[in-house]
Amino acid sequence: MSRARSVMEATVPATAHADESASNLASATANAPTPPVQPGTSFEEYLRRDARQVSRVLDPSPPADAADGVRTVSALRYTTREFHEREKAKLWPRVWQMACREEVIPAPGDYTVYDIVDRSFLLVRQTDGSIKAFYNSCLHRGRMLATAPGHFTNIRCAFHGFTWRIDGALHEVPCRWDFPGLEDEKCHLPEARVDTWGGWVFLNMAPDAPPLADYLGVLPAHFAGWGLDHSYVGAHVARVVPCNWKATMEAFSEAWHSMDTHPQILTYTGDTNTQYDVWPEHPHVDRMITPFGVPSPYLEGKVGEQEIFDTLMSLGAGRRGAAVSLPVPPGMTGRAFVATLMRGACSATYWTDMSHASDAELLDGILYNVFPNFVPWGGYGPNIVYRFRPNGDDHASSIMEVMLLMRHPKGKPKPPTATVNWLGADEPWTNARELGALGPIFDQDMSNLHTIQKGMTSSASHRLLLSRRQESRLRHLHDLIDRYLEA
Repeated sequence: MSRARSVMEATVPATAHADESASNLASATANAPTPPVQPGTSFEEYLRRDARQVSRVLDPSPPADAADGVRTVSALRYTTREFHEREKAKLWPRVWQMACREEVIPAPGDYTVYDIVDRSFLLVRQTDGSIKAFYNSCLHRGRMLATAPGHFTNIRCAFHGFTWRIDGALHEVPCRWDFPGLEDEKCHLPEARVDTWGGWVFLNMAPDAPPLADYLGVLPAHFAGWGLDHSYVGAHVARVVPCNWKATMEAFSEAWHSMDTHPQILTYTGDTNTQYDVWPEHPHVDRMITPFGVPSPYLEGKVGEQEIFDTLMSLGAGRRGAAVSLPVPPGMTGRAFVATLMRGACSATYWTDMSHASDAELLDGILYNVFPNFVPWGGYGPNIVYRFRPNGDDHASSIMEVMLLMRHPKGKPKPPTATVNWLGADEPWTNARELGALGPIFDQDMSNLHTIQKGMTSSASHRLLLSRRQESRLRHLHDLIDRYLEA
């Protein structure tokens, strides 16, 4: 979006319809601000102190425009049915979106169901090992062909028995005599495009969309050394959240809410020194890296290294079998000591010697976002993965999914993928015991999300403020949404 247009949009009244300005992103300051100065030790400094050579994939992206100050975004983008309808028509049909893991449909005929807004798809494994995505609708009277995962010998509609082969070719028409002129080749099940990366299956409804490899930008190269080819979903938990999908995802797109929302993690989590990366040449991917094993910049000098170490170990940062009652060696930081123990544990769990692994790639929260809603964590894992999407056709609620991507030793069979544990609408994440220490943190996030939607709806200005650096990924999200809605 041009700067001239941004300034022009700033004059749109706060009560304007959502379609009058797709994002209403505008500079809130008349004069160019000076670049912000973050407090405390920077993330780049922690990388310089790392005990190992840090991969260049963690290098920061080019800095944002120094003249770009505080921006506003219209709350109507989250609260109105009108904006939801525009996303439904122009966003979701045109983006690559993660539909499932490959291992959930291992054999020919195995299938799963993926729903997005008012569309439903069947992901079906083919006899040659490929995967097809069929629109989940019978060509006879429109009934959904399946509502839950399973196995097809043939795809048969339960209404009248119209049947297709697993490759989508028409197989049987009951009472064929009553359909004169019906041509089999014109009754092939319609398909969406399908591609895979890192064990994930993606689909796209747009035939002219760019290839997935181009869409993913830097992502494949960045993840190449982290062993996703030896991973499986060890936990999968989902819950409906009473908040628009963008607001739900944005709660996991910056770290500086930790001081008020997660104060208990500040002794071992760098919040305001998180690195935020946006690559203009790879617009569909952005990233944040939050250092762990270091205190918040606001607590530097107030937390001892032994406390940092003990807290991390008790929370499971050393869950690969390391002891939790060890003294930090003299001259070593708690962060470095935890990383040392994890290298040994990882070497026993992984398929190769892990002595080269950097502290950052073992410990830190390296969160990528593949636009619009797929959030895989980088590093050597176990990796957290999020997916956020609308709750069916409801613009005011969303589905949040959390998966734990675990590693397994090379040469051994991959463990079975976890089935989805659906929590009740008001059920706490702590009830999902497979998430461990993550559950209480997610419950703290829910305490905000329960009231965000109502707060935005009751806003007098209908405007939200976004900071220049720490909310740069939110700004980037809305810029990209605009690009799709205005195309």
